[in-house]
Amino acid sequence: MSANLLITSVFAVGMGVFSPVLASAEQADHGSEQQHAVDHAETHASDAHGAVHADDTYAGDAHTDAAHADAAHGDEHADHANDPCAASHGEHGGHGEGSGEGYDPTPMILHHIADANEWEIFHGATLPLPCIAYIKGEGIKFFMSSKLEGGHRAYDGFIMNHGRLMRVEGEGFPSGKVDLHNDGHFMTDEVTGKALLCYNNQVFTAGRHDLVRDGFAYPWFDFSITKNVAALFLVAIIMVWIFMAVAAAYRRRAGMAPKGLQAFIEPLVNFVREDIAVPNLGKNADRFMPFLMTVFFFIWIGNMIGQLPFISNPNLTGNITVTLALSLITFLLTNINGTKSYWHHNLTAPGTPAFVKPILIPIEIFGIFTKPFALMIRLFANITAGHIIVLSLTALIFVFGNLGQSIPGSLGGAAVAVPFVLFMGLIELLVAFLQAFIFTMLSALFIGMAVEDHSEHH
Repeated sequence: MSANLLITSVFAVGMGVFSPVLASAEQADHGSEQQHAVDHAETHASDAHGAVHADDTYAGDAHTDAAHADAAHGDEHADHANDPCAASHGEHGGHGEGSGEGYDPTPMILHHIADANEWEIFHGATLPLPCIAYIKGEGIKFFMSSKLEGGHRAYDGFIMNHGRLMRVEGEGFPSGKVDLHNDGHFMTDEVTGKALLCYNNQVFTAGRHDLVRDGFAYPWFDFSITKNVAALFLVAIIMVWIFMAVAAAYRRRAGMAPKGLQAFIEPLVNFVREDIAVPNLGKNADRFMPFLMTVFFFIWIGNMIGQLPFISNPNLTGNITVTLALSLITFLLTNINGTKSYWHHNLTAPGTPAFVKPILIPIEIFGIFTKPFALMIRLFANITAGHIIVLSLTALIFVFGNLGQSIPGSLGGAAVAVPFVLFMGLIELLVAFLQAFIFTMLSALFIGMAVEDHSEHH
């Protein structure tokens, strides 16, 4: 991801250099047109002034025409106020826009860390993903995200808003293909905060997973292969290939020194076993090694994919649903394999005074759930925070240069952003490994505490 943003920084500096030149040329042309318009208006004004002095009888007609014009203008404002689509415009999915108040990088940052129904390799090149939805009463709908053209078109009642699949409900919306780019735009309901679609001056509900029709829930279920799901499959394929290739190498080169991929993976396997599993699990280390190996390589490889250049990072472990699933597996393994000593300690708090037990026992039970919760939040927050920092540093180029309107601003932003992005890129490589180690180590610690038999020590 850091390489992507470094390349973006170079283009941003270029934008800062060339945009003012183009803007100056446009202003020069615009100035010439304005001067021509002023001269033209002055000529007509002189003629009109002479005509008024020549015949004052037209003054009453002029006032009458002005009154009609004001009335028509008032009607136009009334029509604008009654138009439900005129209240809110401009949610076509921009990643941050320049305005009189400057460039706002927040939409761009949120867009890049969020999941999506398409995988953008780089701007203009998108890998379509399968969209799979089950609709009550209609069955399964299957199509590729390319049908939606990045949110510029609708297909069979489905649209895409900020990269996410949505379904349009309401009478009058076409069931086939429509051109959202020219005939529609997204809005936000100021009261409920829900996304709406304005199409041909009619407002439709545009919701995800659960819509309300006539006061009743109208559910539809989204089974689409999103960017993070595709990345998850990619990580799984890489892991299967690595472990099968290394296992085949051990069989083929039995008793020989490892080489190639085998030589790279063997130290990592030994690290997980000797530095994570054995210290925390003791004699149970080999029993839980398959899980610990899987979770370590899954997190590490998933984090590393987010660092590849020319790929819009999938932010796999920065998705809280992924970290929730990993933490839930740790929670189940911990409590299913918990010994009698583990449950006796949590439910009775042995060795404590009786008046303390009503306070301590609920805390111990609460701790059973806070441990996996801490695992989930720690991994999610660290990975997401790293991505946000890198994106924020890159956005300084656009903020200082106001989307290329200022050469000194763009160059100043680049001078600050590029070194820090490079530094953060190295930190992200370390964090990718560190977070895999911490999650695996804490999982081993929690499981080890649950499977330890305290009776053996007495």
